[in-house]
Amino acid sequence: MFTDMVGYTALTQTNESQAMQLLQRHNQLLRPYFPRYNGREVKAIGDSFLVEFASALDAAKCAIEIQTFLHDYNASSKDEWRIKVRIGIHLGDVVHQGGDVFGDAVNIASRIEPIAGPEGICISQQVYDQVGNKLALPLVKLAPKELKNVKVSIDVYKVVMPWESEVGMPTELDVRRIAVLPFANMSPDPNDEYFADGMTEELISSLSGIKELTVIARTSVMKYKTGAKGVDEIGRELNAGTLVEGSVRKAGSRIRVTVQVVNSRTEGHLWSQNYDRNLDDVFAVQSDIAQKVAESMKVRLLEDEKAGLSRIPTKNMAAHENYLRGLMLSNKFEYEASLKAVGYFEEAIREDPGFAVAYSTLSNLYVALSGEAMAPREAFSKAESLLSKALELNQTSSDAHLANGNLALQYHLDYELAESEFVRAIDLNPSNAEAHFWYGTYLLLMTDVERALEEAEIAKKLDPLSMRPHYLIDNCYFQRRDYATAISNVKKELLVEPNKSSYHLVLAHSYLYSGMRDEAEKELNLALGLKINPYFRDSVAWILARLGKKDEARKLLREIESEEQTRYQSPAYLALVYVELGEKEKAIELLEKDFAESPTTFLFRFRWPGFDPIRDDPRFISMVKRLNLPETSKMPG
Repeated sequence: MFTDMVGYTALTQTNESQAMQLLQRHNQLLRPYFPRYNGREVKAIGDSFLVEFASALDAAKCAIEIQTFLHDYNASSKDEWRIKVRIGIHLGDVVHQGGDVFGDAVNIASRIEPIAGPEGICISQQVYDQVGNKLALPLVKLAPKELKNVKVSIDVYKVVMPWESEVGMPTELDVRRIAVLPFANMSPDPNDEYFADGMTEELISSLSGIKELTVIARTSVMKYKTGAKGVDEIGRELNAGTLVEGSVRKAGSRIRVTVQVVNSRTEGHLWSQNYDRNLDDVFAVQSDIAQKVAESMKVRLLEDEKAGLSRIPTKNMAAHENYLRGLMLSNKFEYEASLKAVGYFEEAIREDPGFAVAYSTLSNLYVALSGEAMAPREAFSKAESLLSKALELNQTSSDAHLANGNLALQYHLDYELAESEFVRAIDLNPSNAEAHFWYGTYLLLMTDVERALEEAEIAKKLDPLSMRPHYLIDNCYFQRRDYATAISNVKKELLVEPNKSSYHLVLAHSYLYSGMRDEAEKELNLALGLKINPYFRDSVAWILARLGKKDEARKLLREIESEEQTRYQSPAYLALVYVELGEKEKAIELLEKDFAESPTTFLFRFRWPGFDPIRDDPRFISMVKRLNLPETSKMPG
């Protein structure tokens, strides 16, 4: 059994005296439990214990009693004396030497422990085999985890403590939570893959219009395109009780679509169908599939839902083909691909001026490109003209109202309209993960952090493998200056996706704000060893400057600034780096230059702690005032 105290490392950086007192209390409280269950304390490593037991059942019962006691203890303790631990248990052979134990079993126990979370217990498959029917508490198998330095695959289970039963540790997956897996391209031409991807996305959109269903977002499902994982594994990873899978064959003017609906837990087929149709029947096929999926879920469609499924977005197949090609490119989230996608969407609109979804999709793409690949004023102006046409053609488009909310928020600083449009987008499509993300972003700007976190969690459930909800959650903790929780949160994300350079950069930021320089430098080096999105280079420069590597930071700044002629870069992104370099005048100059173009970047960044050194500057204060934020949203710092 491996135990670890949550938040202890961060506390040592801020209040070493209190940390030592808390550690002493932690040791005094935990040690008496080990011998009660035939446990032997092998060693204490800082705030962690390694304990050996005579049986797996003894270890599990000991862990449960410790967590139960600490939960009650914390309920009656002051915040500064609360003790939360994570516990991991594994069963395996060890080597005894000099009073210590060694071997893979020790390493595995230490890697399982962080997955447990505060006040949690996780056990390996080997332990589960011994205690599965001997504990009073439920055990839930978790999605597969990649354990660092552990070569063999280890299944991990969570012991669901009584206070965790309300926070969603389901023993059964919700069959009305659906994931549409990427349709396989069976066409003779491999370049027709865009059509299979488009079928996937449009089916997701159709099913999202059925409010009794919860539909996983495209960003998450597309990660299963290789087909390397089984139905049960995908269901557990996405927490989806039902999967839709299929294939598309396009040959000339004919299409063959094969689709099946599968229960992810039993792998039983609920419904399957083959369609051999003309290409211009593709929307009828999609509508029929969506209705049959609903029927297999025993969902009764409302009249407006039936009407939505029957609506044909365009009768022009050339327009539809250009639209699908644009979708495939825009979903790469890459600079060059996005610009090519714009061309395809524009061609789709030229082919069919009444193609409403093409207008709203292109409008949302321009909003996304604003401040990243295009100057905000230009991007927002183009988005607005497209959006007015999209809403004229279809007032019930969730994506159109989402784009309108973003324009109200970022372009016009009309906070009241922004909120009403985000709420409208969610009402029209509760499965719209992007709408929940942006509504959460709006709430964070209004300093309603609790509700912002709620929306971020909904977005995460709808799009569990996307980075965006995690960024919003991290920003909520940053705004609270709660870096210890931010650190804990990002570490959990890295357990799932250890090769995401952006997560390592966010963790480095959190460590630096907590004064943990060595840990921050380690995370920076890990990020540099991975692929870094060009738009995150300003983050790298800030970390370098904060670590005192100012020459390296300036060199990177020069590289970024040299690309201004070929790629748009928001000046406000670099202002934070100049603050850290001590060049406050330059930072203010960049912020004012960016604000004159658009207040968007400043709006989303002005509360970041990195701006604290210039927060009292009259010019900074003036820009904050010009944001015209409601009085209720203003906060010190």
